[in-house]
Amino acid sequence: MNQKRISLSLKENINMVRSELSSEEQFFEQAIVTERFIKKYKNVIVAIAVAIAVGVVGVVAYRAYEENRVEKSNLALEKLMKDVNDAAALSELKSTNPALHDLWMLSLSAAKGDMASLEKLKGSTAPFVSDLSSYQTANTPKMLDDYAMKQESIYKDLALVQGAILLMKENKMDEAHEKLSRVSVDSALGKVAAALLHYGVK
Repeated sequence: MNQKRISLSLKENINMVRSELSSEEQFFEQAIVTERFIKKYKNVIVAIAVAIAVGVVGVVAYRAYEENRVEKSNLALEKLMKDVNDAAALSELKSTNPALHDLWMLSLSAAKGDMASLEKLKGSTAPFVSDLSSYQTANTPKMLDDYAMKQESIYKDLALVQGAILLMKENKMDEAHEKLSRVSVDSALGKVAAALLHYGVK
C-alpha cells in the first residue's frame, strides 16, 4: 500500500514536472516567435513609432501656432477698433487672419460708401465678404440680376426686389414683374414682392 502511494505520488510529480516543462516550452516558443517577429519587422515597427511621435508633435505644434495666430489677430482687431488708422495693426491683421481683415475692410468700406474698396473685396477668399461686396456694388438692374443668379448669393431675394424697384422707376413693368415673380414665397421678402406685384406693377 505504501508503495502504491509512493508510485502515485511519483507519477503525480512526473506529470506535474511534464506540465511545467510543457508550459515553459510554450513560453520559450512564444518568446522565440516574438523575437523573430521583432527582428523581421524591426524597421517597420520603428517607422510606425516614429510616425506616431512625429504626428503627435505636429498636432501639438499646429494647435500652438493656431492659438498664437488667433491671439495676434484678436489683438490687432482690438487696436483697430480703438484707432481705425493704425497701419501696423491693419498689416498684422492681414498677415494673421486674411478673412477677418477682409471683413474689417468691408465694414469700413460699406460705412464710407467706398465703392472702389468694395470692388476690390469682391475677390476676397472669405465667401461672406465676397458675396456682400458683390451685392453692395450692384447698382443697376442688370448687376442686381447677375448677383441674384449666383447660386450662393446670400441676398438673392433682396437683389431681385431692388432690381424690380429700379425697373419700375424706369417704367419697365414687365421686366420688374418677372423679377418679382422670382422672389421666393417663403422668403422674408415674399410679402413685399407680392405687394409690389399687386400694387406697383399691375
